[in-house]
Amino acid sequence: MLHPSYADLINVVNSGVEEGEDPVVSSRYSIVMATSKRARQIIAGDEELVDGKGKKPLSIAVEELNQGKVRITSEEENEEHD
Repeated sequence: MLHPSYADLINVVNSGVEEGEDPVVSSRYSIVMATSKRARQIIAGDEELVDGKGKKPLSIAVEELNQGKVRITSEEENEEHD
């Protein structure tokens, strides 16, 4: 079982969304895709943003998301930064 739960992670990711705005994520799929992408970055050598000693890359990615060290952005936000 995933700790924290998917629901907890969705709440963390959407915590900065103001009332009336669309949530950043609304499904487990978005959480899975974001954490797997981050885990691949860690495997490729990116710096871990939390203490990951003895943990697998996916567990580190989940913890980073839960602590707000990484965030999920929309495609529109990604295009603005390109």
